Amino acid sequence: MAISLTDHTFPSKCCVIMPTYNNANTLKRVIDGVLKHTQDLIIINDGSTDHTTSILEGYPNLIVLHSTKNIGKGHALKQGFKTAIALGFTYAITIDSDGQHFPKDIPVFIKELKIAQDDSLLLIGARNMTQVGVPKKSSFGNKFSNFWYGVETGIWLEDTQSGFRLYPLNIIKHTKLYTDKFELEIEVIVKSAWRGATVKNIPINVLYDENERVSHFRPFQDFTRISILNTWLLLVAFFYIKPRDFYRKFKSKRFKEFIYEDILGHQDSPKKKALSIALGVFIGLSPFWGFHTIGVIFLSIFFKLNKAISFACSNISLPPFIPFVFLASMNIGSFVLGQEDTYQLEHITKGYGVLNHLQTYVIGSLILATVSAVALGGLGYFILYMLKPKKNSLKNE
Repeated sequence: MAISLTDHTFPSKCCVIMPTYNNANTLKRVIDGVLKHTQDLIIINDGSTDHTTSILEGYPNLIVLHSTKNIGKGHALKQGFKTAIALGFTYAITIDSDGQHFPKDIPVFIKELKIAQDDSLLLIGARNMTQVGVPKKSSFGNKFSNFWYGVETGIWLEDTQSGFRLYPLNIIKHTKLYTDKFELEIEVIVKSAWRGATVKNIPINVLYDENERVSHFRPFQDFTRISILNTWLLLVAFFYIKPRDFYRKFKSKRFKEFIYEDILGHQDSPKKKALSIALGVFIGLSPFWGFHTIGVIFLSIFFKLNKAISFACSNISLPPFIPFVFLASMNIGSFVLGQEDTYQLEHITKGYGVLNHLQTYVIGSLILATVSAVALGGLGYFILYMLKPKKNSLKNE
């Protein structure tokens, strides 16, 4: 039995938005599949030059927007969002018209929406990128996008490029979107997450039929545009969004509670804290001078570790300790390489010339960093595990 999007118990209205450009081979099949579930379908013809227009003429009861020239998928989606909001819809499911998505998966989105009862829910259909027929460029592009999305938002997903999605229009209508092509699908989910949307993946089916599918993705041009967008979003995330969120947490809690929960991460496991210590120590003793701070922050975010602990431990190489770090690194490197040189502190402080012994220093510093990270991380785990509070201790404070 078909599920109607406008006849469900959840008190919100949902429509389907379908951008299309020169997909005449698959367009009718996708439209008919959507109509089995809802008549609330908005189609945006983004300047098609094939017989798309004649196909759409066969659906006089649908809302169809025509563009006189091809501008881009992002522009078409923005037109669809604008129309859906004006018509009073609060959710919109987007589906591609090239046949890779199955309209029969629409109820999957609706079911999840009913269960969640979350007016900020944003669902992205997760494709099986390992199945036969998935282009390698699509698989690589998805991994690339997933990584940067995680860095920019702190949300790690398995698919961030699928165009089969459910959007909360109450967030979209307050979000400024600037891009007009494929990169809009990244811009919108990043900015929605920044606005507090609950972004999740749900599994969907996917079909890549090279005999009928027409892809308009231009690898060089579009990948370049996406890379530029991610660079900008990364800067905004680190210099505005993350400080803003940090400040909001600080304002919303008592000072002691804030330090305990958000800085020290009392809910983090001893293992996570120990790994954070190990990462900070390793970076702090590594030979990557000038990149310690950005490196430890980036890696702690990537590995989902405690950023405050990692950053604090990376300061093991504060300026007063630098000569001793160099001295230890040089002597370890000399020993490992079988050299007869024995370095003294005055060799370091009086310009002995570490650069003249760069190989010795680099090898020694990496060994020192690794051994110290394992030792201090292990010691930290032991201490933290022994001091781990009992479940009820926090409630009694």
